[in-house]
Amino acid sequence: MAVVERCGWATSAPEYVRYHDEEWGVPLHGDDALFERVTLEAFQSGLSWITILRKRPAFRAAFAGFSIPAVAAFTGDDVERLMADAAIVRNRAKVTAAVRNARAALDLPEGLSALLWSFAPTAPRPRPQVLADVPATTPESVALAKELKRRGFSFVGPTTSYALMQATGMVDDHVATCFRAGATHPD
Repeated sequence: MAVVERCGWATSAPEYVRYHDEEWGVPLHGDDALFERVTLEAFQSGLSWITILRKRPAFRAAFAGFSIPAVAAFTGDDVERLMADAAIVRNRAKVTAAVRNARAALDLPEGLSALLWSFAPTAPRPRPQVLADVPATTPESVALAKELKRRGFSFVGPTTSYALMQATGMVDDHVATCFRAGATHPD
């Protein structure tokens, strides 16, 4: 049986393998779907992504399926409910950022999906040969973070914005030897 080559970060746990093989780098559109990813990337800040993946079903339940209008309507009581929910990451700054970000997303005339995708690079990029070739930020992620902050979002710095771009297929950072390299984006 042939060995399937994957990006090095994706092999240490079954959750990583599934996420890498089925989601990471696949173009994702839709305001609520992208709001989920913005929120989860913010919660991941300072933590291991595996923690977030394992808690993802609980996050979905706690945050009303990441419906932007529903989360935007959360009150102080909802924040306290979330802070008491041991099934998610209980960080007050991140919880309140999720609510603030939902409200900011509601105010986007073009919608969250259109805004985020407007920062996807259009010029061809060299395929990373190894993980060390993958940047932590790019000019596009710096610009995206700046625009999101200008529009009232928080917990959306350049590194988090780049991770979002990678996760949602705005860029394809599968390394050259990975079986997913170029699977959704032509080189």
